[in-house]
Amino acid sequence: MSHPPPEAHSRRNVLEAMRALLSDDHSYERGLAVLRDLVDQIARDEGAAGLCDFTVALSLGLAEALQRIAHEQDLPTADLAEVWFAD
Repeated sequence: MSHPPPEAHSRRNVLEAMRALLSDDHSYERGLAVLRDLVDQIARDEGAAGLCDFTVALSLGLAEALQRIAHEQDLPTADLAEVWFAD
């Protein structure tokens, strides 16, 4: 049995995390609980390296989404990130 490369596995975990948070099938709180369970599972099964891979994949996915949105709105991506993540 072959295993997918770590990048593919991390991207699948990110997709699962996004589905948990964005699903219309349950409440926001339930989505957070599912996400926490996923992160706990990654920590148990893959340790710190798995959590690092998941975090990098999630960050790259978010950056790509911000780039697409910024492009559609004709804004610099860094400016959009400032607006989204400013205190």
